[in-house]
Amino acid sequence: MTEGTGVAVIGAGMAGRSHAHAYRTAQTVFGTGAPAVRLVAIADLNREFATHTAQRYGFERTEPSWQAIANADDIDAVSIVVANHLHREIAEGLLAAGKHVLCEKPLAPSVADAQAMVAAADKSGRVASCGFSYRRSPAVAAVAEQIRTGALGQLLHFNGRYWCDYAADPDAPGSWRYTGPPGSGALADLGSHLIDLAEQLCGPVTSIRGATLPIVIKDRPVPLGSALGHAAGGAVSAQREPVTNDDIATFVAEFAGGAAGTFSISRVAMGHPNELAFELSGTRAAARFDLSRNAEFGFVDSTPDPATNGWRRVVIGPEHPYIAAAQSMPFAGVGHGDQEFFTYQARAFLDEIAGLDRLPRQATFADGLRNLQAQRAVIEAASTGSAVDVSR
Repeated sequence: MTEGTGVAVIGAGMAGRSHAHAYRTAQTVFGTGAPAVRLVAIADLNREFATHTAQRYGFERTEPSWQAIANADDIDAVSIVVANHLHREIAEGLLAAGKHVLCEKPLAPSVADAQAMVAAADKSGRVASCGFSYRRSPAVAAVAEQIRTGALGQLLHFNGRYWCDYAADPDAPGSWRYTGPPGSGALADLGSHLIDLAEQLCGPVTSIRGATLPIVIKDRPVPLGSALGHAAGGAVSAQREPVTNDDIATFVAEFAGGAAGTFSISRVAMGHPNELAFELSGTRAAARFDLSRNAEFGFVDSTPDPATNGWRRVVIGPEHPYIAAAQSMPFAGVGHGDQEFFTYQARAFLDEIAGLDRLPRQATFADGLRNLQAQRAVIEAASTGSAVDVSR
């Protein structure tokens, strides 16, 4: 029997490469007690993408389909990093084949699909995780720790945004990202992350109101080849196809603890390549975070003298989550990036498979279902103009 956990990634695009890199580096963080890992296979219908990713990150081979991964005896754990509408079939097939699964967010295209995936995970007895990588941000985790200790007091208001400009060019080629029903666009792609972070910090969202899901770029040119991730380049035809899902999502939320939430999400925000940010106010203090300044967060309270009090820039260092145990240079100001979040996530996934409990547990399929229930409430609120309760 081959020793160690054999891993594979289904999907060799932008996020798939992040998962592949994460498995390659997972054993370099959180000490030397990591379970052994074998980098076995990359699967993608696009053989060129699969070959490039396998060679770049040191995987043994490529496979043409997810079924080949499911049937492989040397693979134990799999990341699913493909179009959202494919998640359910692949996850159910992998779990039935005895594989552990890490599925990218959003977990599924619908609440019903997610419910079926949760049932399949429960039946399988395998680890089934949902990929909310921003949970692993040291700065976000540091803010969460301040909330846990009561430093912010009672939470009053979460104001969050996730703005990107990958779709700002109206002549960028269309793809699966721009088709599907309302809510499957910016809300699913970007808003899923923001909703998850908000609930990690503030507790569960109980109701949604004032939602909008506009389509502001009505059609896009049909691509002539395969695109990598959000890439806007590549040849396009003269034919254009309609955009059927949201470019922007905005809504107001109420949290179970009484705090209010305002959310702004866009994939057409010119000049914002990847900006996830939030401000969080409490009765005793406030905190803020901006992904473009990954290795710091802002904090203000009433402790300093009023004459000199104001927002403080807190630089992430070894006193904060993940840094001392994960960074090769665990010092304040050294910095880190999004790729580390994927690495910490992969290590947490592998640790859970090995029965190790030294890290906070990964988001589960049930968490992914919960996230979709919140998204469904946003979609319904936008459609009806009414306040909508979030299913528990």
